[in-house]
Amino acid sequence: MATTTNPMSNPVKPQQEGKSEFDKAREMAGNAAERARETAGNVADKARETASNVADRARDAAGNLVDKAKDTAADLGKKAESATHAVGSGMQSLAGTIRENLPREGVIGTASSTVARGLESSGRYLEKESLQGMAEDLTNVIRRNPIPAILIGIGLGFVLARATTSRS
Repeated sequence: MATTTNPMSNPVKPQQEGKSEFDKAREMAGNAAERARETAGNVADKARETASNVADRARDAAGNLVDKAKDTAADLGKKAESATHAVGSGMQSLAGTIRENLPREGVIGTASSTVARGLESSGRYLEKESLQGMAEDLTNVIRRNPIPAILIGIGLGFVLARATTSRS
C-alpha cells in the first residue's frame, strides 16, 4: 500500500517552481515597495491638488476682499462728498439766517455781515470743490509755504500730544 500525503495535513508548503522562500520574500517585499511608491505618489498628487485648490480659493477670497474694500471705499468717498456738500449748504443757510436775524447797522451789524459773508463763501467753496478739491488746495498751499506748514504741523503735534497724554 502506498502512502499518500494530504497537502492539507502538511504544514510546510512545497516550494513553487524552484523558488526559495528567500526569493519569494524578496519578491513580496519588492511588490510591497512598488505599491508603497504608487501610494506615496498618489498621496503626493492629492496633496499638490489640494494645495492648488486651497491656493486658488485663497486667491479668490483675497480678490473678493479687495473688491469689497474698493466698493466700501468708493461708498465712503461718496458719503463724504455728500456730507461735504450738505455742510456747505448748511453754512450758506446759516449765513442767510444771520443776515435775517441780526442787526445790519453798527458794530454788531458789520460783524454779523462779515461772518455771514465768510460762511456763505465757505459754504460755496465746500459745495464746489468737495474733499478732493480741498486736498489739492491744501497741497498747493503747503508747497508754496513749506516752512510755515512744518511749523504748523509741529504745533498741532504738540497740542495733540498734550491733549492725549495723561497727567499725574
